[in-house]
Amino acid sequence: MTQITYSSTKTINAEQLAALFTMSGIKRPIDDLARLQRMIDHADLIITAWDGPEIVGIARAITDFSYCCYLSDLAVHKEYQQNGIGKNLIKTVQEHISNEVVLILLASETAMNYYPNIGFKKIENGFKIPRVR
Repeated sequence: MTQITYSSTKTINAEQLAALFTMSGIKRPIDDLARLQRMIDHADLIITAWDGPEIVGIARAITDFSYCCYLSDLAVHKEYQQNGIGKNLIKTVQEHISNEVVLILLASETAMNYYPNIGFKKIENGFKIPRVR
């Protein structure tokens, strides 16, 4: 593994995002490229991790940059996991939103043990209306 670089300005397309989601193991609508492109286009903040020209991680967030930020995606290519990339993506998100903004997320069952290790506190006061698809 070479030097990993992080960017808030490099653009990605739906095909790159689908490939990263596939290689990370995260469950997302990878066969719906139009939907993935909307996910990119309407995010308020996207931080990407790169190994040279290859995207190896992403943090995608919806935020008002003032009060709250929802971390909607955190994905790292399986071959790059457990190297601090996810933690660095979150740190970079926090640098962009400032310390007056709360960072929240919904974790998959497989990631429930990961987030407390990098500073997240479990909360019980949340609700959701599940998506149809």
